[in-house]
Amino acid sequence: MSLYIVKRTLLAIPLLLAVSFCTFVLIHLSPMDPAEVVLHAQGVPKITEELIAQTRAEFGMDRPFLVRFADWLLSCLRLDFGTSYVTGKPVWSLLWPAFVNTLNLTLVSIAAIIVLSIALGVASALREGGAVDRSVRGVSFVLTSMPAYWLGSLMIWFFSVRLDLFPTSGMESSKSYVLPALLITVNYAGIYFRVVRSSVLSNMNEDYALYGRASGLPESTVVRHIVRNSLGVAISVFCMAVPILLGSTVVVENLFAWPGLGTLSVNSILSRDFPIIQAYVLLLAAAFVLFNTLSDILNAALNPKLRNEF
Repeated sequence: MSLYIVKRTLLAIPLLLAVSFCTFVLIHLSPMDPAEVVLHAQGVPKITEELIAQTRAEFGMDRPFLVRFADWLLSCLRLDFGTSYVTGKPVWSLLWPAFVNTLNLTLVSIAAIIVLSIALGVASALREGGAVDRSVRGVSFVLTSMPAYWLGSLMIWFFSVRLDLFPTSGMESSKSYVLPALLITVNYAGIYFRVVRSSVLSNMNEDYALYGRASGLPESTVVRHIVRNSLGVAISVFCMAVPILLGSTVVVENLFAWPGLGTLSVNSILSRDFPIIQAYVLLLAAAFVLFNTLSDILNAALNPKLRNEF
């Protein structure tokens, strides 16, 4: 198992290098010169070619592309993502608090999603075609088809305005987590429960389940083995749900004025604050690579056959 972990970790290194290179290249495809963005952010009334050339030299934008990429990559390894063009503050000092806020919201949401998806998926599969199965699938279809901004607005109107139970925005207390986490859970649990349901149904028709019942094993024992074997697929899905939620909270955070990555990224895009955009994209891409690696390691721990296939 240790050898598998080492091999899988080493495989992630070239992926991270490729991701960092693509991130650096994409920013430089912008039609606006980064030097002009800096001057606009500083409120310079009249931008001349001399000022643009001076700004390029000041920020090292006149150096060869590969040299700039190597310096930027080495700085990122030290968590130094440069300076914001708009505020003049270090990018990490702006990114870290927003990342923590989004991560806290994501962890609360993913915990609720995992519990709800497994419970509904198992219950629905064990009663395939019954009233419970049809009801759960019908409700999940309706809720997941609703746009997040519309459903969130309804939640604010009902729970905050009419009932005055939860705050409408910000991070005032633990109650502030309820509506954003509930909105995320409703949107994603209806998707992930189908994965669990499909996996359980597939395992119910496997030979070991049929032999177990034929041998007279209690139904609870057979179901326990079915659920355990079905979680292999669920683990991969839930591991990848973390980076997906980190990058898809833009609507939720802006709707509830949550000071996280989604709000920071929108403001940075509107102001063309390239260093923050670069750091945001790199952080999310790295999260996808790392959680994909973690998913493979956990699956290999549960299924020894996967270790020999690497």
